[in-house]
Amino acid sequence: MVFEWINLVSLHVSAFVFAYLATLSVMPVTREEQRGEKAWEECARLRGISFVFAGIMIVNTVLWIWFPVSGLDWVLSPSPLLGIVIGIVIGVPCFIIMTIAYRDAGTEMHAPQKGIQLHGGIYKKIRHPGAVGEMPLYVVVAMLVNSLFLTVWMTIFILLFTPIHIYYEEKDLLKRFGDTYIEYRKRTPAVFPGLKRHTKKEE
Repeated sequence: MVFEWINLVSLHVSAFVFAYLATLSVMPVTREEQRGEKAWEECARLRGISFVFAGIMIVNTVLWIWFPVSGLDWVLSPSPLLGIVIGIVIGVPCFIIMTIAYRDAGTEMHAPQKGIQLHGGIYKKIRHPGAVGEMPLYVVVAMLVNSLFLTVWMTIFILLFTPIHIYYEEKDLLKRFGDTYIEYRKRTPAVFPGLKRHTKKEE
């Protein structure tokens, strides 16, 4: 009984630490204003550590199969197969998008690189394909575990974290690329292809 609660607390703590460090890691220019050139290396380390906590989140979720908290052990479906099927339907395209985003961003995905240009490839269609591909995968893992509680919890987590993360990343990107990024934002939607920003034309 004690381990079940430890696992749940670990999930919450890991999610918070992951969200905090991941957000800090996408703000190299902002941090450089206070910490100098070393901010870029620090952001790379923060991103690496955030990946570790993301992994802990996934482990906590999988452990729920054997150690669910009593009273929260609601199943997504009487048949675990349903959660697996839905998870695969959502997870496969998201994983493909994430993989393409990692490929097109190159080393920038793991460590911010000073002096690079805006990414091409999938980034010409949406500004944050990494988030589009990665974030739903946490919900997918909860579905594969067949836990209604974790599915709802992960959904709330990504709905809260993703826009906050994108907000701070965009602020830093504007400092980093200036007018180039302003123009890029005008023609490229943040997460949903086809939903472009509409701005009034100056008279």
